[in-house]
Amino acid sequence: MSRPAVIVGDDGVPRCAWAGSDAEYQRYHDEEWGTPLHGDQPLFEKLSLEGFQAGLSWITILRRRPTFRTAFAGFDIDAVAAFDAGDVERLMADPGIIRNRLKVDSTISNARVTQQLVRDRPGALDELLWGFAPPRRDHAPAALSELLAVTAESTAASTALKRLGYRFVGPTTIYALMQSSGMVDDHVAGCFRASSG
Repeated sequence: MSRPAVIVGDDGVPRCAWAGSDAEYQRYHDEEWGTPLHGDQPLFEKLSLEGFQAGLSWITILRRRPTFRTAFAGFDIDAVAAFDAGDVERLMADPGIIRNRLKVDSTISNARVTQQLVRDRPGALDELLWGFAPPRRDHAPAALSELLAVTAESTAASTALKRLGYRFVGPTTIYALMQSSGMVDDHVAGCFRASSG
């Protein structure tokens, strides 16, 4: 039996079923997921958190996002790019984040790549990522089974990012970023956020 694509919350609002009944997940669904996000720093944060999410559930990251923001200096690109070995050890001792050394190291490395990318051309990360956004759909997905984990666009974006030196930016991670930052609208038909259908 297939899962329903939409569920109606206790507040009477129909949402994508993945939002469930968790208040923070519902807020994220209602206010952030699928809403166009622009700017080098916000997209660097999103890229970093999606990298930490790899292999985990997004709610795990979402609940820890305030602590991540504190630990990573608000995901200020220059500040994170300046992190050193002492910062790595500080992060690895922080129980409020995901203590995965490869992911911590890649976030710092990615900040340095981003710093170089945007130094002479502010907005370059935004332009790069949004350059891979697919054309808008003319109808909302009817079922969860229509939602993909990887697309041609996310694969191309992943390749371009890896070529620049980014890490933890596989096609699945990048598609999750595209969904969450509004490059694609995957709110399903019947959800109050769905653009059509």
